Amino acid sequence: MKRLHYSGLHLIANLHKVDHAIMAMTDLTTCKSVCVDAVRKAGLTIVGECFHDFGDQQGVTGALVLAESHLAIHTWPESGYVTLDVFVCNYKDDNSEKARQLFESLIEAFGPGKVQRSELQRE
Repeated sequence: MKRLHYSGLHLIANLHKVDHAIMAMTDLTTCKSVCVDAVRKAGLTIVGECFHDFGDQQGVTGALVLAESHLAIHTWPESGYVTLDVFVCNYKDDNSEKARQLFESLIEAFGPGKVQRSELQRE
């Protein structure tokens, strides 16, 4: 097995000025569906999941465990704020572009007015 020059890619974003009326901000089923669809479209593999809504329009937190690593999301509709965390391993295959596709798809789904991004190459 050929090992790539780094073991993984970690993408983190803070999404600000997100419309609180977007269903995925408060509805567990919608948030989960947006995440699952984005993962599948990016060509990554879901092996586990956990989502929780805080009720009374207070937000959703969720994680998808991927064969390649993970996706985590947290929403705060009252603040118009979402955090995203995507990590993929690159031991066997370089999954970096798939991670970036997933990341951009989720950012687009929430349509933030401002995005803070961070990209870290894990060794």
